[in-house]
Amino acid sequence: MTQLLDILDQISSFVWGPFFLIPLLLGVGLYLTIRLGGLQFTKLIPALTLGIIRRKDPGSEGDISQFQALTTALAATIGTGNIVGVATALAIGGPGALFWMWVTGLVGMASKYAEAYLGVRFRGTDTAGEKSGGPQYYLSRGIKGPIGKILAFSFAIFAVIACFGIGNMTQGNAIASNVESSWSVPIWITGLILTICVMLVLVGGIKSIGRVTAGLVPIMVIFYVAGAIFILLANLNALPGALAQIFTDAFTGTSAAGGFTGSAIIIVIQFGVARGMFSNESGLGSAAIAAAAAQTSHPVRQGLVSMTQTFIDTIIVVSFTGLVIITTGTWSQSDPETGEQIEASLMTGEAFSHGLPGQWGHWVVTIGLVLFAFSTMLSWSYYGERNIERLFGRSLVMPFRVFFSLVVFIGATAELEVVWLFSDIFNGLMALPNLIGLAILSGLIVRETKHYLKHDPKLEADADQIETFMAGRPGWDEWKSGDVVGSSRNYGVGKNSPPS
Repeated sequence: MTQLLDILDQISSFVWGPFFLIPLLLGVGLYLTIRLGGLQFTKLIPALTLGIIRRKDPGSEGDISQFQALTTALAATIGTGNIVGVATALAIGGPGALFWMWVTGLVGMASKYAEAYLGVRFRGTDTAGEKSGGPQYYLSRGIKGPIGKILAFSFAIFAVIACFGIGNMTQGNAIASNVESSWSVPIWITGLILTICVMLVLVGGIKSIGRVTAGLVPIMVIFYVAGAIFILLANLNALPGALAQIFTDAFTGTSAAGGFTGSAIIIVIQFGVARGMFSNESGLGSAAIAAAAAQTSHPVRQGLVSMTQTFIDTIIVVSFTGLVIITTGTWSQSDPETGEQIEASLMTGEAFSHGLPGQWGHWVVTIGLVLFAFSTMLSWSYYGERNIERLFGRSLVMPFRVFFSLVVFIGATAELEVVWLFSDIFNGLMALPNLIGLAILSGLIVRETKHYLKHDPKLEADADQIETFMAGRPGWDEWKSGDVVGSSRNYGVGKNSPPS
């Protein structure tokens, strides 16, 4: 087992190292940012307005509303990465790692837009009449020939494996261990309750998941952020110094307590980018699967709505977690009993406990982690089932949902060191074919985005107005009718299956 762990750790270090995935993530995100004219900055307000305030595209096709697609993607990303992942980045990389998490989020918004656009543009409808899309489809449909098929098949395989790790077992384990620590509830009881709750939601499919996440995500974000704001206000005098340290240490490295010395700049960048992507999943391709189910009148509109998920996850939730840890000084504190640096898994809880009165800090983190991790399991089960459907057909979707629910109990009650490493590896491997595909399809993305935004810069056009300026556009009639790929009005239960 020790030898296996060492091998997996080496593979994970290479995949997430400075010479493989990190430059690809930043490079593709920056490339798309430049080619799209920085739309994550210029169109952020209209996108937030459409996704969070208006929430719907009346008369458009899809299984769930744009807001539900956004919260489903948010549910997948706002999980242990926002609590444990941020703490891990700060524990190893120091405060400067938070800067690189921000950079990853900002350039990653362009990647998130691009993959969500493609998810809707090349979506189809399965034999049950549900929308199905994501990298497992758009890589083969958008990139003709064997290269596209290889990329799509690779993504589907990696995604199915990853969903049981990062989207299931590790989340359940985090919930069970924290509930046991906080309220002395036996792990097996928590695991059993989780399994039942997950199964009850999953049997209803994406519509059930969308309803649950639409209700749960806003509550859990507000609850968690409110606790963080209280702590930051109580430590307001430490905030300017914390911000200064974040920006200076991002380029100089730093040192922390417990034997951690001389953090090189490459370590700061590596853990900032890796944990940033672990948190917001930009470039991973997963959010495109949720976007493909959205009721939207044009792929650009849902792409922009999905883009805001990275902003909310990283620029808001991750920032509050990081600033609480830094302003309270928890990132560099030592455990009084061992004299070693506080474990990353306990760091956020320690910071909130230090900043809030009584047991409130501990409860905020525990309740937040339970809600975050539970919603993550729901969304990742959907990601897994869409890839199962792509590989094996619709008939295995329901058995997958049941099996996924049962695995929750195993994750909650087992030791998962190997699973954590597998999760890191396959999360990274999921991103590889997707990022390659985004680069290859960037011309299509940029051309169609510019055309749409030229006519509807504020995202206020109705269906008739969109039809007017899209009429005759290559692929538009096919997208509407589903004759090739897209919103497939000609496909559904008892009809021809969507094009492959």
